[in-house]
Amino acid sequence: MPGLLRGVARTAVVAGTATAVSNRVSRRQAGRWAQQEPAPAEQYAPPPAAAPAPAAPAPDMSSKIEQLKELGQLKEQGVLTEEEFAVQKNKILNS
Repeated sequence: MPGLLRGVARTAVVAGTATAVSNRVSRRQAGRWAQQEPAPAEQYAPPPAAAPAPAAPAPDMSSKIEQLKELGQLKEQGVLTEEEFAVQKNKILNS
């Protein structure tokens, strides 16, 4: 039994030493690579700008659309004549 314990202890020491050495080598290599490699911003070109998402109508455009709808309703109700409708429509679209 003492020979078995001695063998297990020796194996544990060897394995522990190997792990410690391996970890130290890994840390040293990582340190060297960090010194050699440029910073990520320098290494790669900046990504291209993303395509703009289709924009919702501008607030003034949506208000113009609402005004045109109201004008159309007034024309349908007979409140506005065709000429008055055309004049008001041009004012809204050119503003």
